[in-house]
Amino acid sequence: EPMAAAIGADMPVTEPVGSMVVDIGGGTTEVAVLSLRGLAYTTSVRVGGDKMDESIVSYVRRHHNLLIGDATAERIKKDYGIAIMPADGIGETIHIKGRDLVNGVPKEITISQANIAEALAEPIGAIIEGVRIALENTAPELAADIVDQGIVLTGGGALIQGLDQYLREETGLPVCVAEDPLSCVALGTGRAMEDPIYRGVLMSA
Repeated sequence: EPMAAAIGADMPVTEPVGSMVVDIGGGTTEVAVLSLRGLAYTTSVRVGGDKMDESIVSYVRRHHNLLIGDATAERIKKDYGIAIMPADGIGETIHIKGRDLVNGVPKEITISQANIAEALAEPIGAIIEGVRIALENTAPELAADIVDQGIVLTGGGALIQGLDQYLREETGLPVCVAEDPLSCVALGTGRAMEDPIYRGVLMSA
């Protein structure tokens, strides 16, 4: 899957240069270093969009005694999810409806994007750690290439606001979000089957 994501993101997977893709899916995040039609290094972090949703549910329950559903948490993540503290320390205001755990009645509360950044800190930290481990385990020549090529983010989790900036600050490397992060795997799989240049690439990966 990381190879398909990389092909879909137009990364130079058939060339003798190292590049890194971080594919943040629902259940896992795949971190892969690619070179010469193959995976030079790959690691899987058991954190993805689902874990981010769980973290928002847990944060709201812990801090506000309010129970919200997974669908509500996912909507909050997609609309307001942010990886770094907003510049003003607050960001946008979010109204959330759920069930009050103290007396069991429906209730609405207001939280800020800064609260969402707090809620997402743990899962995002685990993704950053996965990237660090991959970089530490990458051959020096390929690591040197990544300094130039940078890291490409794909998958739904790549759409979290400020994630590219946060990863850039944490690693000191160039980071960009793929043009259409949600479609990279599907695009790459299609391309790998149709374009002779990628023949055998997905099989060997």
